[in-house]
Amino acid sequence: MLRILILLFILSSCGGGGSSSSSPVDTGNNSGNNQNNNEEDCEQYQDRVFKCEFTHGNLLRYYYIHQPHPEAQGSSSVLFNLHGYGSNALAQMQYGDFRDFANTKDNNFILIHPQGAPLNTALTSSASHWNSGGWTIGSTVDDVDFIDTIIGFISQKYNINQDRIYSTGMSNGGFMSYHLACNLSSKIAAIASVTGSMSVQTYDDCSPSHPTPVLQIHGTLDGTVPLEGNSALGMESIYDVIEYWRSYNSCDIDPVIRIEDFFELGYSLEHQIYPNCLNSVQVELYIIDGMWHTWPKEDDFGISASKVIWDFINTYDINGKIN
Repeated sequence: MLRILILLFILSSCGGGGSSSSSPVDTGNNSGNNQNNNEEDCEQYQDRVFKCEFTHGNLLRYYYIHQPHPEAQGSSSVLFNLHGYGSNALAQMQYGDFRDFANTKDNNFILIHPQGAPLNTALTSSASHWNSGGWTIGSTVDDVDFIDTIIGFISQKYNINQDRIYSTGMSNGGFMSYHLACNLSSKIAAIASVTGSMSVQTYDDCSPSHPTPVLQIHGTLDGTVPLEGNSALGMESIYDVIEYWRSYNSCDIDPVIRIEDFFELGYSLEHQIYPNCLNSVQVELYIIDGMWHTWPKEDDFGISASKVIWDFINTYDINGKIN
């Protein structure tokens, strides 16, 4: 039990995008009066960015939405960017930043940063979490329906490309992205995880409905979500996670491997690509030697997770590879 408590403390301290005092802080999730509310209230946060809130599961939930570029034409793709355990939406907006990619005329993306709900269970408590099993077991928050409800709201207000809705996230946000790929598969085209994994519950009960492109970025020195997993906290091994999606997508057994050294930074990476999957999707794994529990940026580790993820998701829609 002591080991579990220590590990939970580490998780709450290293959720990503919120552990620094210089990160923006967002509070909320006050109790609501109704189970769910079919209406939402939105107010402008900054230019073309709105904070929208609504009652869901007796909690006041909210998200930030970057509207499409005013000169963009046609239907907009959607990217959910999910924060880490104990972090918040505003911190992830900066920490795992996609704004320069999404907010352009040509790319025509809607970028969404939802806020996780507080967690209070017999095991642990936190300012925020995504209910994806593992150490969050005991949570009664239905985050799959929360994300689905957001999709419903934005579909009413904007011209959405329903074939191009994606999820990514840091740590617990990565766990939740896998959880969505398993439990909201009919609406999620592809996912990417940075320092996340699949919980035992997500892994055991996963039921996707289409070949799903999956990208994982992880460090060899990640002590919060270890490469080899953590059975005490219900975390699957990254290698087992990749094998699950490789098998489900009927990809080649042996990956194409690329090694890249960044001598000036003191890091190297191994990029594994599993090709020839159904619908021409791919499963990809980046293992960065010497990286800890963090969102890699090019100046620090040789690659930008945001750029790698951006290039990956734009290769696919819900039907597979985009021709």
